[in-house]
Amino acid sequence: MTAISPLQSIHKKGLFGDHHKKNEKDLLNITEVTNLIIVQIVCYKKSKINLESVSVDGLKLSLQSSKVISNKDTRILWNSPNIWLVLSQKENIVKIIKESCDNESFAITDISHSRAIIKITGSQTTEVLKKGCPINFNEFKKNNCAGSVFHGINIVVDCIDDEPQAFNLLALRSFGESLYYHITDASLEFGYVGV
Repeated sequence: MTAISPLQSIHKKGLFGDHHKKNEKDLLNITEVTNLIIVQIVCYKKSKINLESVSVDGLKLSLQSSKVISNKDTRILWNSPNIWLVLSQKENIVKIIKESCDNESFAITDISHSRAIIKITGSQTTEVLKKGCPINFNEFKKNNCAGSVFHGINIVVDCIDDEPQAFNLLALRSFGESLYYHITDASLEFGYVGV
């Protein structure tokens, strides 16, 4: 059985918006990210475990708010105190997490199919995000993350690169289409490529 991605029926490929006489590499790129497994890790309040000793896929859990720890396959986003989101391309990431995080101290939940992820890349990315999100993007750098809203839709913003600017935007699957329409609409003035 093949999973249907949240944006499969609406994500369009091609050039859109104000792209006339612009080099394609200078346009924004918008795509749906479908190759990630998303796992939520919650440390129980009653747990006595030393969180500094826990690592997943060779990465320590960040204890600093809004920070992301990453390697080439996996990103661990600090979501709130004692809660992290793990985004990974590794198919066995749940097994890897369970080896590091015991059932007595942690709740581990695969939430991959409940989220839509939109990746937006390009030099005008923060200008697009400023149109609907209250985060101060002038101070938001690579490996920062935050829970916020975009036009009233709850999202998690994950800055994956500074040059060029690249962000993953995670939303509940049921709001994925609305978020996609808001992001693409806000991108029209700069021109974008649906990838």
